[in-house]
Amino acid sequence: MHSSAFRSFFLFLLVFQLGLTPFKTKAQSTYTHETEAAADTLNQFSRRLPWLAAGGATVYVGGLALLNHAWYQENKQTSFHWFNDAHEWKQLDKAGHFWGAFHESRLGVDLRRKAGVPEKKAIWYGGALGFVLQTPIEYFDGRSPAYGASLTDIAANAAGSLAVITQQLAWGEIRLTPKYSFHRTHYAPLRPNVLGKGATEEFLKDYNGHTYWLSVDLAKFLSPKSRFPKWLNPALGYGAEEMVYNDVDANRALGLHAYRQYYLSVDLNWQAIPTRSKFLKSAFYVLSIFKFPAPALEYNRKQGWKMHGVYF
Repeated sequence: MHSSAFRSFFLFLLVFQLGLTPFKTKAQSTYTHETEAAADTLNQFSRRLPWLAAGGATVYVGGLALLNHAWYQENKQTSFHWFNDAHEWKQLDKAGHFWGAFHESRLGVDLRRKAGVPEKKAIWYGGALGFVLQTPIEYFDGRSPAYGASLTDIAANAAGSLAVITQQLAWGEIRLTPKYSFHRTHYAPLRPNVLGKGATEEFLKDYNGHTYWLSVDLAKFLSPKSRFPKWLNPALGYGAEEMVYNDVDANRALGLHAYRQYYLSVDLNWQAIPTRSKFLKSAFYVLSIFKFPAPALEYNRKQGWKMHGVYF
């Protein structure tokens, strides 16, 4: 569905803002000190967990109500129905669902580990969080005359959560991270009611400026003795342009032919930057969902190979 990246990020922040500051797992931590202070912190967090869970549920339900009011208030609701949108927007909306569910599930696993939940339960229960948070939105889409509930959206939500669970079970950590970046395009003014009016709306709505990346933590695949910088990741990107309408004929009437774009770039691994600051750890955690601007090599069928000095 439209602006899936916005709705995913909105739900991610709803959970994160409760003060559930993520932590570094044993596989990720730079500082591993088994001290009494650490044990006390764990006990305090465990005692707070029921209240935090209740607060999280309250905020989530309230957030869904707010999202429902803000996103669908302009249209009268209809009876629940399904809609097949698998062919639309070159599947960038599906990438947004995957991205959002992944990071919500990543947060869910980390929070449960911090609470002392047994490893397998932390992975399975925490890893399901993205799917649990994202999928109820399909009910609102299913009541909207402009949209409709989408099975492919639900599948993308499930894939994002499973990507976290699979990596945690295989490696005990995340090595392949989906990320998001945005740049403004000249397509939004052609249809501002859908693609956005101004930078803020375009950041949320203009798929022409959305790029989704797979950032590879290469250092974790190499020998511990390797000198490859832990903060540097290779990244593969996917985007598309000339999508003013998701209908081919409507696009052609404007002289546009939607096409896919593929990228090779480098990325900053924020969480590999050592720090003892809780604020910076939290900031790096949130920043890790976005791709860092960097040079990029692009290939698309319309223009062939292109080099970008700095790509957003």
